[in-house]
Amino acid sequence: MNLNSVNTNIGAMTALQSLNRTNDALAAVQKRVSTGFRVADAKDDGGAFAVAQSVRGDVAGLTAANEQLGGLKGVVDVTLQGLGQVSKTMVELRTVLTRLADGTINDEQRDQYAQQYGQLKSQIQMFISDATYNGRTLLSTDPAVGGGDIVTIRNEQATTMTLAAFDGATDFVVDDAPADATAAQAAITGNWTTVHQAINDALNRLGSDARYIDAQIGYNRDKLDAVEGGLGALIDADIAKEAARLQALQIRQQLGTQTLSITNQAPQALISLFGGR
Repeated sequence: MNLNSVNTNIGAMTALQSLNRTNDALAAVQKRVSTGFRVADAKDDGGAFAVAQSVRGDVAGLTAANEQLGGLKGVVDVTLQGLGQVSKTMVELRTVLTRLADGTINDEQRDQYAQQYGQLKSQIQMFISDATYNGRTLLSTDPAVGGGDIVTIRNEQATTMTLAAFDGATDFVVDDAPADATAAQAAITGNWTTVHQAINDALNRLGSDARYIDAQIGYNRDKLDAVEGGLGALIDADIAKEAARLQALQIRQQLGTQTLSITNQAPQALISLFGGR
């Protein structure tokens, strides 16, 4: 190959190719440093980017699931508070009911106790109707007041869980005040005991549901951390390593530019063959 040519400068061509490769590598490193990602888009690594997008979908699903579970937790916690008040009021009502079962009280006293009994029953009904969160309640089966079973997602696969609603207005409210001592005695072992047991059963079930929801939220949060850690290992850039490469490539770029400048001047030496300067 003739190196003494003014038409073709092999040295300059070689230097330019080397400089172009350096510039390409420098652009890639600068992209990693600026984005923080080793794989920022499909051009960087199509396979890894596709996997990353799938994992990002899981992250979005887990985040959404925990948001929905947070809403469900609110409903359950409010329901537990309402039922807790109902249970306390039932204890007070039992005291009044026991007094009504006493055959020695006079009619005036019976009327006073019956009035107190009615007030406590009314309080129970109000506690039940007030136990709502974001327009939903588990103490009613009536959709018109936000009642009915609640179905929500619990994970990124949109697997659902269902919390069954209670018919609180029927199952958690005692009958009207008994008319006499005999009826009061029967109510203690009958209606009051049945209603109180139903409330206790509901508290037990809702307490278990509340613990499960808390556990599921915690599990989803831990899983989210693990998934994001795996995603980071797949696509995050090693910034310390990239910073070192950036400095090295910047030096190579400077040297490549200088080399190209020198090789571009090489044909000038041929002028001396003709006595030029």
